[in-house]
Amino acid sequence: MSSVATTEPAITTRGTRASIRGRLQDALPKIVLAPSFLITIIFVYGFIVWTAYLSFTNSKTFPSYALTGTRAYERLWRWTFESDPPSSWYTSITNMAIFGFLYVGICLALGLLLAILLDQKIRGEGLLRPIFLYPMALSFIVTGVAWKWFLDPGLGLEQTLHHFGWTSFHFDWIKNKDFVIYTVVIAGVWQASGFVMAMFLAGLRGIDGEIMKAAEIDGASPFQLYRRIVIPLLRPIFLSAFIVLAHMAIKSYDLVVALTSGGPGGSAWLPSNFMYEYTFKRNEMAVGSASAIIMLMTISAIIVPYLYSELKEKAR
Repeated sequence: MSSVATTEPAITTRGTRASIRGRLQDALPKIVLAPSFLITIIFVYGFIVWTAYLSFTNSKTFPSYALTGTRAYERLWRWTFESDPPSSWYTSITNMAIFGFLYVGICLALGLLLAILLDQKIRGEGLLRPIFLYPMALSFIVTGVAWKWFLDPGLGLEQTLHHFGWTSFHFDWIKNKDFVIYTVVIAGVWQASGFVMAMFLAGLRGIDGEIMKAAEIDGASPFQLYRRIVIPLLRPIFLSAFIVLAHMAIKSYDLVVALTSGGPGGSAWLPSNFMYEYTFKRNEMAVGSASAIIMLMTISAIIVPYLYSELKEKAR
């Protein structure tokens, strides 16, 4: 009886220790992630809320916490529809439409074509892949400076061709306010198309070869093969690439600054450049905050439906 009595407390003690150890193991990931989670809540979502609050104030150089309604938003859209000549905000959203459409469209088309090319098991694929991917390893600052030198009429392509005797060649888009935004498109496409190519190439390599062989046996031409089978199967890749590119286009700032310094008279501004200029240089913090919230809403309008569709697909 005494031996049984002494054994039961020992078993109970070991069980309690095991229970405590199990709880600590379960809690350890939460303890490790808690500081990062707290920092994210404060310095990301907290400042988003603060920026939204400032957009409803009359803040100038320094924050003002007295609410004044939607005056900042009204000023932005009044500048858009009633300003003559067009305001810098109108220029920014117009450039955003041009840059976003061309940047996303060309990157998707060029990335798909490069992926199809490399998927043919061509010689030198191992060399071409890192060459196409290398621009994505560069920062937008480096890309902007490099293309600024290349496109500058006094330093780059135009000057080089003049030295070779083609004196009638002129390419001054980077100094032309009507075409400067297209130089931003060129630099952006050069940097991102290789990344899109890698996404499509991974998707192409994941397609079942038996499907392709069956279609070829049925007499499908290469064009029909890609149009009716391959490209539809790549729809998730298209969607993911679109989300990434749209997000990069909306928040682009450093590429414009490094490449064009904003362009002649701010003609290359995007909404991110407008936000920085009005918040930190023109002492219009409320207007800058309002433009930042509009950018956030634009990004959310793209990302939230994508996340919803992904979660819904996983639930199925």
